[in-house]
Amino acid sequence: MTNPAQPTSPLLDLQGAVQADGIDTGVAAHYGNPMIEQRSLAAGRSIVDLSHRGVLSVSGPDRLTWLNSIASQELKSLTPGASTEMLLLDPTGRLEYAIRVLDDGVETWLLVEAAELPGLHTFLDRMKFMLRVQVVDHTLAYATIGAMTGAPATVGLAPAAPNDVPLTWLDPWAEVTRGGYQYAETPEHPGILWTYTETLVPRASLPTLRDALAAGALAAGGAASASNAKVTPAGLLALEALRIAAWRPRRAREVDEKSIPHELDWLRTAVHLNKGCYRGQETVAKVHNLGHPPRRLVMLHLDGSEGVLPAPGDPVQADRSRPESEAERVTVGAITSSAIHYELGPIALAVIKRTIPAASTLYVQSEGIAISASQEIIVPQSAGSVADIPRLPRLGIRTPGH
Repeated sequence: MTNPAQPTSPLLDLQGAVQADGIDTGVAAHYGNPMIEQRSLAAGRSIVDLSHRGVLSVSGPDRLTWLNSIASQELKSLTPGASTEMLLLDPTGRLEYAIRVLDDGVETWLLVEAAELPGLHTFLDRMKFMLRVQVVDHTLAYATIGAMTGAPATVGLAPAAPNDVPLTWLDPWAEVTRGGYQYAETPEHPGILWTYTETLVPRASLPTLRDALAAGALAAGGAASASNAKVTPAGLLALEALRIAAWRPRRAREVDEKSIPHELDWLRTAVHLNKGCYRGQETVAKVHNLGHPPRRLVMLHLDGSEGVLPAPGDPVQADRSRPESEAERVTVGAITSSAIHYELGPIALAVIKRTIPAASTLYVQSEGIAISASQEIIVPQSAGSVADIPRLPRLGIRTPGH
C-alpha cells in the first residue's frame, strides 16, 4: 500500500511505467525495458524517481554537534554542500537507521527510506533534550530524484535550495572516507563506478518533470551531449542492479534485526573509527579491533539456466560433509537483494555465516529450485581483529626454550 499522506508519483503516468511493489510502492519499477534503462542510467542519461523516499531536516545552532554525538559518523566539521552518510545504532551496536546526510549551512538534510522516517523522526525528537535543534518532516514538500554524477545539473532539473545551497547529495561509496575502513580486499573496488547522486526537487515540480520527460525536452550533459541524447526515466530495477554490482548496501534490503556495520563493509563510508563515543560505539570498536563479525556480505553470480531470479529472503545453502555419511545441505544465510544486470547477468547480494569458506559453491533455494551460485567476496572471513594483539599461551603449555 502507498502511504495515504504521500500521493503516487506523477511519473507513473509516463508511457510504459510499471509500479514497484513492497517497500518501493508509489514509484516505477521500470518503464518497459529495464536492461536499456540500466545502460542509460549508468551512462548518465537517465534519472530515477525516488519520490517515495523520506526527507527530514534538522535546524538550529546545535544541529551538527548534536547529530555527531549520537551517530557513527563525524559531523561536527561538515561544511555547506558536503555529503556524507551516518548510521544510528542501538546500545549493542546493531544497525537501526542508515541516513544520507547533506548540510546547507542552515539545515542538515537527512534522506531516508520511507519506512524509516516515522521511527527516526520520533527517535530524534526524543533525543533533543534542551538542545537548540528542530526536526522537521519535509517529505510532502520535496521529492528525491536519483542519477549518476553530473546528471541532475545537466538535464534541466532545478535542485531545491531553500538556503542558497543546491540540495544534491553525492554518495561517498566511491572511496573509503576519512576515518573509515574497508574490509574488501579486492585491488579495484566496484564502488568506484558507483558515482551516484540524489537531488531534492520541489514535489510540486514533478508534473512538470513528467511532461518534460514525455516530450524528450531534457538534454543529457557530459559525454552524452555529443550525441544529442535526451534524458529518459529509469526505474528502480535499473538502479538496484547497478547498486548490487557496486556492492552498495541498502538499509531496506541488507539490514535485519541482527545486522552490525562490519558485516556489510559499511565502515568504509558510514563509520568514523576515531570520532569518540556514540551509542553502539563499544561494539563497533570491539568487533573491529578484537573480534570478527558473525556474518559477511557476498555478491553471488547466479546460474540463470532455470530462468528463476531469487527473491529477498530466499535461503542460501551450502553442503556440509560429515564422516561416514552423505553430504548434507544446510542453510547458511539469505538473499537480501537480487537483479539481472545488463552485463553480469543474474546477480544477488546475500548475508551468510562468516565461517563459510570463500571457495564453497552455494545454492539458493527459490520456487522449489536449487540455483547454484559462486561467491564474489565482499567481506572476507578475516574481517576484524585489526589490532593484532598477540595471544598469551595457555597455562600448562611450555614454549620453546623453557
